[in-house]
Amino acid sequence: MEAFIAVAEEAVALAGAAIRPLFRSPLLVEAKGDASPVTEADRGAERAIRALLAERFPAHGIWGEEYGPERVEAEYLWVLDPIDGTRAFVTGRPLFGTLIALLHRGKPVLGLIDQPGIGERWIGVAGQPTRFRSPLGGTPGCRPCPVLAGAELSCTSPDMFEPQDRPGFARLRAAARRVTWGGDCYAYGLMALGLVDVIAECTMKPWDWAALVPVVEGAGGRVTGWQGEALTLDSDGRVLAVGDPALLPEAIRLLAG
Repeated sequence: MEAFIAVAEEAVALAGAAIRPLFRSPLLVEAKGDASPVTEADRGAERAIRALLAERFPAHGIWGEEYGPERVEAEYLWVLDPIDGTRAFVTGRPLFGTLIALLHRGKPVLGLIDQPGIGERWIGVAGQPTRFRSPLGGTPGCRPCPVLAGAELSCTSPDMFEPQDRPGFARLRAAARRVTWGGDCYAYGLMALGLVDVIAECTMKPWDWAALVPVVEGAGGRVTGWQGEALTLDSDGRVLAVGDPALLPEAIRLLAG
C-alpha cells in the first residue's frame, strides 16, 4: 500500500503542476454533455496522471472523468477526477480538488483529496487512520455529534437534486443545525477534520465519491448511499456521509421519508 500511496502522491503533484498555471487565467471553457465546465486544466491533469499510472502499474485499470474507462474489470482500478469542482476553478475559487482513488475488486482501499490551490492533502487508506497535511492547520478525526439538531450539514449545490430527491433533503435540512452550500470534495475533507457532520448529495459519479470513502471512514465517519448501502460502481449517484455514525439511521430515515 505504501508503494501505491507514493505513486498517488506523485500523480497529484503532476496534476497540480498542470492545473496551477491555468488557475485564474483566461480559459476557453466548453460545455460537456452534463453542462459542467471543462477546461484544458482538467484534460492536462488527467493525461499526466494516466501516463504515470500506466507506466507504473500497466496491469491496473483506469477510469477518469475526462478520458473514460480502461480495463475496468482489472483487480485494481484507479478512479480519477482531475478537478473536482470545475465551477469553482473557472470562477477563481481555490476550493477545487484533485481526487485519486484505488479500488480493489470494486472497493475503495486508497483515496487522496488534494487541494492544489491551498496546499492541503488528505490520504485515506482502508483500515488506517486518515493522514492530513496542510499549511493551515487541522487534525484528522471526525467529531462526536450524535443528534442532527447539532449537526453542520453541507451540500455542493441545491441544483444537483432531482425532483424526487428534494423532499428528502428538505427534511434533512430542517432537522440539522444549519446548511452550508459549496465545497465539492473539500466538504468531505472538512468532515474528516471534525468541522462538518453530514453531507447528502446526488448525481455523484464514481470519480466524485471513490476517493472520499477511505478519507472520511479513516477519520471515523461513514459514507454510504441514501439507504445506508455500500457504494459501488453501479450506485445510483446518491451519497450520504456522516462524521458520527450515530447520525446515519436518522439521516437515512429522513431522506427516505
